[in-house]
Amino acid sequence: MPNILVIEDDEIMLKAIKNILNKEGFNVITAKDGKEAFEMMDNATYDIVITDLMLPHTSGLEVVSRLRNHESTKNVGIIVVSSVGNEETITEAFQLGADDYLKKPIMATELLIRIRKLIADKNIKTQFFTKKK
Repeated sequence: MPNILVIEDDEIMLKAIKNILNKEGFNVITAKDGKEAFEMMDNATYDIVITDLMLPHTSGLEVVSRLRNHESTKNVGIIVVSSVGNEETITEAFQLGADDYLKKPIMATELLIRIRKLIADKNIKTQFFTKKK
């Protein structure tokens, strides 16, 4: 199963997302702030990163930017989950490289559908580029 890193400073939200994903069999690692997330990204490989925007020590936008600007993480699926819903912030998240955006409160079914879509898209890209070689 895919490895998913969830970055969320709200303990209740973090536990809720982790429980949703664990029930589906995903390998879930959690971080409570940007600093902890960067340490985890340096020490392991993830298929998907789910990040809040408002985090201690760094913003979710910085997380997205760092993931997209490093060779080893540029293809990671990124879902931004936030209560921030203004158009500028959403646009910036996508411009930096987020694959998807969910506004809090999230619905478990919607989160799982979007994760599965990212996994399917990643598998299709991998198959396509493998065949072209």
